[in-house]
Amino acid sequence: MGHPEYKYDVLVIGAGHAGTEAALAAARMGAQVGLLTTNLDTVGQMSCNPAIGGVAKGQIVREIDALGGAMGQAIDATGIQFRLLNRRKGPAMHSPRAQADKKAYQQAIKQIVEDQENLALRQEMVEDLLTEPHGDGQRVVGVRVRGEATYRAAAVILTTGTFLQALMHTGEAKTPGGRAGEGTTAGISGALQRLGFRLERFKTGTPPRLNGRTIDYGATDRQPGDDQPQAFSFLTDSLQVEQLPCWITYTNPAAHDLIRANLQRAPMYSGQIQSNGPRYCPSIEDKVVRFADKDQHQLFLEPEGRHTHEVYVNGISTSLPRDVQDAVFRLIPGLEKAQIMRYGYAVEYDFCPPDQLWPSLETKTVAGLYFAGQINGTTGYEEAGAQGLIAGANAALKQQGQEPLVLGREQAYIGVLIDDLVTCGVDEPYRMFTSRAEYRLLLRQDNADRRLTPRARQVGLVGEARWQRLQTKAAEVERIQGLLESHRIEGVTLAKYLRRPEVEWEALVERLPELDNLDDEVRWQVEHDTRYAGYINRQQQQVDRQQRLSEKRIPLDFDFQRISQLRTEAREKLSRVQPISIAQASRISGITPADMALVLAHLEQRGRQ
Repeated sequence: MGHPEYKYDVLVIGAGHAGTEAALAAARMGAQVGLLTTNLDTVGQMSCNPAIGGVAKGQIVREIDALGGAMGQAIDATGIQFRLLNRRKGPAMHSPRAQADKKAYQQAIKQIVEDQENLALRQEMVEDLLTEPHGDGQRVVGVRVRGEATYRAAAVILTTGTFLQALMHTGEAKTPGGRAGEGTTAGISGALQRLGFRLERFKTGTPPRLNGRTIDYGATDRQPGDDQPQAFSFLTDSLQVEQLPCWITYTNPAAHDLIRANLQRAPMYSGQIQSNGPRYCPSIEDKVVRFADKDQHQLFLEPEGRHTHEVYVNGISTSLPRDVQDAVFRLIPGLEKAQIMRYGYAVEYDFCPPDQLWPSLETKTVAGLYFAGQINGTTGYEEAGAQGLIAGANAALKQQGQEPLVLGREQAYIGVLIDDLVTCGVDEPYRMFTSRAEYRLLLRQDNADRRLTPRARQVGLVGEARWQRLQTKAAEVERIQGLLESHRIEGVTLAKYLRRPEVEWEALVERLPELDNLDDEVRWQVEHDTRYAGYINRQQQQVDRQQRLSEKRIPLDFDFQRISQLRTEAREKLSRVQPISIAQASRISGITPADMALVLAHLEQRGRQ
């Protein structure tokens, strides 16, 4: 008898945040999808912090939801604390964040996956990628799993997280594995190198978890959730949830002195780890070295669920030896008698620099092979989920012979994320910030559905119920905007009156009671669109100018090496990234206006010929 063989349209390898969104997206669009994971009990697992959203990340979750993804619905169903961050700033900075019941969230995602039509979830260890010659290169045709079975598909999406040749570090101790209690994946790294991909190493870390029963909360500061919690999903009407508090404490000079005295035992400082880690999320070792003038650092004590005492200590990621971790906590207010349930550790893993991808997240080296999540050098559940959704949608679109779904920087934070990755590459684990988005006033968390659900509808990512819901809401937004333009106060329209800095929405309600008791989503969008109309129009003009550049396409066979007048650095970078438009080429790090003038001239000459 021969080896077993299974056939699908799309195969997704890995069932974390990227993998589940990828599989769900492709299946929603009608593709027959196989989702392969080494352990069915860790589908959608939160490897690090028990939270979804945050600054800029919350906007991404709203966008994932607007495109039909699962993350927003899952956190609405399992959240234990909800907060809207940056309320004192403008609406472009407002970012939802929620603490999750970690196990409940994971189970919610797994159930969504199991319930999805066209999707088969299977426990398998993938050991090799199968390819065949295609034109001048290769195309993927499937994977081989442990036990010599094969899975055939015209598209394969790799979402391997931190598991590629992963190595965990706690002090001098080193253990193979991409997550505590789990193993590593070596075969896929070897397959990628054989196929000609460049692989590099990154590191990330995680803090200790404590037994909440042994924490003295009386010595810490209480941090409650919002009185009126805001949902992530546009399908959630309201949140009726008993919220749990988080707690805040601080490190101190004694703890810092102890950490400094043991730096030679920390893998990042002993030379045991050579790879780069996330600069914006430093370990406690990095904090006491880089910010030596600070005598304290804030620590957030975050409950991991309703039915566990386990507490995540946000702000003290570390790979120091166990005895040092024990001693540090003895010096922190409220944690002097706290029992460590899981020790902190760092993990090193392979990733593929993302300039090896097209904006569709298909690889340039192997047709039909897509990468999403930490394999692209990103960090964070939200960034992973966003990439997975786009990769899954594009794998399905390719099967249908359709153009890929590529979101512009002016359309979505997801567009900014992917453009940054494929155009600029990464030199540290990539995390999204509002400052990365030049059009962030257009990309608010409150209008993600109006921005993206119509596009999702065009490609088949969302169903009739969500589409009708948006139509109803859009009509109500238009009706209320009409009321503001047709009613006057002090000789000006209510719309102009609202643009005065001192005027609040309640002042309009006094004059026009019909504006009271609106749906929150409708009210926010009307208020923000009206109050900031001048700024929004100015940003739209910038978008229109950039759009004209984007429309100047660069043919895929355009040879930058033949432009002899180009600087060597420019030829090398343009040839490696292979930008698809003048706008993308201009964003490549180190490319100058003079370089772009030469490229434009040669494009025009080619057009004339």
